[in-house]
Amino acid sequence: MELREIIDPATTALVLQECQNGVIGELSALPALAEAAKEGLIPNVAALAAAARNAGVRVIHCTAQHRADGWGGNRNARLFRAMPKMPVQLHMGTPAVEVVPEIGVADADVVLPRHHGLSPFEGTELDSLLRNESIRTIVAVGVSVNVAIINLTFDAVNAGYTVVIPRDAVAGTPPEYVDAVFEHTLGIVATITATADVVGAWAG
Repeated sequence: MELREIIDPATTALVLQECQNGVIGELSALPALAEAAKEGLIPNVAALAAAARNAGVRVIHCTAQHRADGWGGNRNARLFRAMPKMPVQLHMGTPAVEVVPEIGVADADVVLPRHHGLSPFEGTELDSLLRNESIRTIVAVGVSVNVAIINLTFDAVNAGYTVVIPRDAVAGTPPEYVDAVFEHTLGIVATITATADVVGAWAG
């Protein structure tokens, strides 16, 4: 099946994972990840979002945010226990949880924040909203390949969705690990492509 058929605008959503100021933007508490995202991911995701909006593909911003008092948040992994010590906190209502301005949020976009877990499918309405709109394919972009992109991909595949990942619209660290994940994991469960190919398919 050709890419154009897989990402048919009528049955596809563009899902942006944590493309927010406190993760990949100027307020990032993860400088290595933000640096990895700066050159390619942010402009490519911005291009994908613009193309999606023009083609009638729904753009869904999946963000992470927490209560200032930490109530209800995970504490069952080293990552979660380290987060309160970071210089920037993803507190509700702060600039850190807003989508980076280069990508922005259009009126028709959907913003789905989560308060716990590692996947946008966990504890949100993402699956229900997609099913209500007969979405069958997810174009997944954002961060990080180390954790959330893997979670998003497996949760989506387990739920019956086809996943397409533009390789140049995701980021993780270090680069050699990201390459290995694509070769040995993501490449066998998702369709791997490039931003230009997706934009071209939607433009056509």
